[in-house]
Amino acid sequence: MNLTDEQKMIQETAFNIGKQELAPRAADVDRKGSYPRDGLKKLAETGFLGITVPKILGGGGSDSLSFVLATEGIARGCASTGLVFVTNGIVARALVAAGSDEQKSRLLPALTAGHRIAAFAATEPVSGSNPFAIATKAVRDRDDFVINGTKNFITSSEEAEVYLVVLRTDQSKSPADLSAIIIEKGTPGFSFGKKEDTMGLRGSSDGELIFQNCRVPRANLLGAENGYLAVMPRFAGLSMLGAAGIALGIAQSAADAAIEHAKTREVAGQPIGQYQGIQYLLAEMAISIAAARELTYSAARQLDGPPPPPPLPLYMAKLYATEMAIEVANKALQVHGGTGYSRELPLERHCRDARGLTLHFTPSEMLKGMLGKMLMGMPPF
Repeated sequence: MNLTDEQKMIQETAFNIGKQELAPRAADVDRKGSYPRDGLKKLAETGFLGITVPKILGGGGSDSLSFVLATEGIARGCASTGLVFVTNGIVARALVAAGSDEQKSRLLPALTAGHRIAAFAATEPVSGSNPFAIATKAVRDRDDFVINGTKNFITSSEEAEVYLVVLRTDQSKSPADLSAIIIEKGTPGFSFGKKEDTMGLRGSSDGELIFQNCRVPRANLLGAENGYLAVMPRFAGLSMLGAAGIALGIAQSAADAAIEHAKTREVAGQPIGQYQGIQYLLAEMAISIAAARELTYSAARQLDGPPPPPPLPLYMAKLYATEMAIEVANKALQVHGGTGYSRELPLERHCRDARGLTLHFTPSEMLKGMLGKMLMGMPPF
């Protein structure tokens, strides 16, 4: 797929940051479960944290494909940093799409400069990834909302300072009563619970957000009250593309390592790449990555087309790319043999990180059900 000069520059810059700045720290981030602050600082310095924010609002003004290219390059170095980058980008896109002038002017400059990090909070202990089962509620009290509920598995949980929280502003429990509200760190009644000790993507700091009679001004609504489903299509596609972009980065990093190992590792006097079985694995990995990349890049271009964006390509890209990353990481580990099973190499981390992407931003099985319903002309939920 042809890229513009600007997109090529973004792709190259992200690759270099991933290789030179993020990859050397990735093992430590994973081992300690430490938040990748240094990596985020570098992304802020290069303007990536505001990559899709219009220039008039202080961002880079780039398109969704550029976002994917940046995500892929970042994740080739550190998938945890890629996940934090994506969630911050989702909230920034939401503010651009539906934020008030006051919200944009107050929050976007800080988010794009890296002075503050944003988190997107939809998942709950009972509802999982199904937005229609959300139980966290906001009850109107004059010019405020009083919020009660719990969110879990929220990326950048304690490290973020701006949270876009999806909740109920009506008690009818219909799809139409969902709203999104901006809640800032330090708001009375807002606290943090359990920090998850995750299998992979360990630097993303997934954890609980707890709201107990948390009072927030009605002016913090993103868009209209009960209007979340109306604004969601204008930014939620970035989550699908983001997950696919991280998957591409993980898979490409694993494939690159496998190719290098096949060239240099000798058995019985010759490189293992001379053996047909290894060649088959390398070919299968390359084809899978190419197919996922084409599907993802195409979906990114469609996201920036005439509204509303078609959801099918976005769901397909996320589903295929994340499942592909598991397959490729496993094959790359197989090429390395017992060496790849050691924690001295990043292959085992790639396997764990890739597995998490099939759970983040809508699990694979849920996506398959949604796709199947939509193909038959039915509502996805």
